[in-house]
Amino acid sequence: MDHDLEELRRVGGILNEAFVLLRSEEKRLAELQPGRGHDNSAGSPQQTLIGVGEMIDGLRRRMDGLALYVGFMTLGLEKQAARERAVLRYTPLSVPSGVNRMARPLGEDTVKAMHLLRELDTFFSGDFADEIDRTLAVPEATYPPADWDAYMKAPQREGAGNADVAP
Repeated sequence: MDHDLEELRRVGGILNEAFVLLRSEEKRLAELQPGRGHDNSAGSPQQTLIGVGEMIDGLRRRMDGLALYVGFMTLGLEKQAARERAVLRYTPLSVPSGVNRMARPLGEDTVKAMHLLRELDTFFSGDFADEIDRTLAVPEATYPPADWDAYMKAPQREGAGNADVAP
């Protein structure tokens, strides 16, 4: 990642394309569910909108960080660039875990966005592509849980893609 503008351009393009797809999905979902619902169960219209919104915010923050990194490098501000570069390696907040809130079947744009983001597996630390695959394979929304006590006791819940969703 050090100073490889071509790689950063590729990453930025993928992040932006996924961002646009998720914004489209958010708009489609909002049109299906006018107003605020009161159902907070996993997969409800409200939770589905929260999930897609969280992923949009996570991608926006990561794109902002990428722009800051490139800007700092261009200006020769190595110390600031190093700080931004370290943060860039983390997966975007709520991606892919926002999908855990969403009703199934997932919308076409959500699925396309997740498949695009898989291409960034080697850019981000961890097993990003595997997290996306596991999240997409789940047949129904899983967050928020109906039984919080069982959820808190469940082993390896962080491995199921819920690590960045606060209870």
